[in-house]
Amino acid sequence: MNLLQRQNMIERHRDSVDYYGYAPESLFWESRALQTLLFKVLAEIGVSAGDSLLDVGCGFGDLASWFRDAGIEVNYTGIDLSSDILAVGHSMNPELKLLPGELFDFDWPARSFDWVLLSGTLNWELGDRGAYTRRAIRRMFDLCRYGVAFNMNNRNVCDLATLGEMKADDPKEILGFCLAITPNCRCRSDYRADDFTIYMRR
Repeated sequence: MNLLQRQNMIERHRDSVDYYGYAPESLFWESRALQTLLFKVLAEIGVSAGDSLLDVGCGFGDLASWFRDAGIEVNYTGIDLSSDILAVGHSMNPELKLLPGELFDFDWPARSFDWVLLSGTLNWELGDRGAYTRRAIRRMFDLCRYGVAFNMNNRNVCDLATLGEMKADDPKEILGFCLAITPNCRCRSDYRADDFTIYMRR
């Protein structure tokens, strides 16, 4: 992600939160129901009470609220490029650890978190033929003790002409890349046709 792309993303989310306020649409989700479904699928990698968790592209920190409502108390850290989005998250849940920046802004040592989760953040088109996506997946796996879960748009199902500034990926290609990092991988697409989730475990 270059500096221009980074600034564009910050401004895009500033505009969206100014328009929608605290709402899934500010994060470019179509509905709260979809957001909640994706959180549930991510958590099913095996996150348990007491685990530490890094939420990459955390938005308002809604994933932390989802775990709390599910009765799973986790040691939560969220990161997001948009300080505007994080400010809203802090105002609603001041106890949350929400940090401004993206994955490569932080120098955490390897295996700093039990789990690293990401929902939707890798769907932005950066024009780099997936280079950032691959770097991010490697870095997330480096940071986990137990595993990584992330979701992406499925290019075999999505109407690519309607994605705008977003992209979609081939599940088999992404799974193949992840299998080269760890053989303990699984791809799920049983919850929604146009989306898939990868689980990577140590």
